[in-house]
Amino acid sequence: MKTLKLALLGIGLMISSLAQAQVNININVGTPPAWGPVGYETVEYYYLPDVEAYYDVRSSEFIYNGNGKWIRANRLPRQHRTYDLYSGYKVVLTDYHGPTPYIHYKEHKVKYFKGYKGGPQKTIGMKPAKKGKKTHPHAPGGKHHKKHGKDKH
Repeated sequence: MKTLKLALLGIGLMISSLAQAQVNININVGTPPAWGPVGYETVEYYYLPDVEAYYDVRSSEFIYNGNGKWIRANRLPRQHRTYDLYSGYKVVLTDYHGPTPYIHYKEHKVKYFKGYKGGPQKTIGMKPAKKGKKTHPHAPGGKHHKKHGKDKH
């Protein structure tokens, strides 16, 4: 009887550990954004020279200087909200691993000035189409260009 109880207890423990082992939580922490450059899936930060800001890939936050303080936010500040992250150049910071990439801001600002373009970059995802814009598949860039007058289409 004692062996039967021990066997049942052992089986019960095995079943409960198997049930716990099958629980899998998949959180996309550290997933690069669609506008991020291809080939850097494990990078922690980008520096965006055109807006003098950083992007923290792990937390999906922008880091920028606001009135002398470094601010972390989900969006760029108001003056840069129309900035095109897909076409703007991203400096991939492969040599920094810490919580405050801006400790190197003075160096980054000089080395990667506004308008800086390094090598060609391809983004991970495609740029979303603008709302309300209709495209024509045969026109250059997929846009339909109306012809006026007697021009042939």
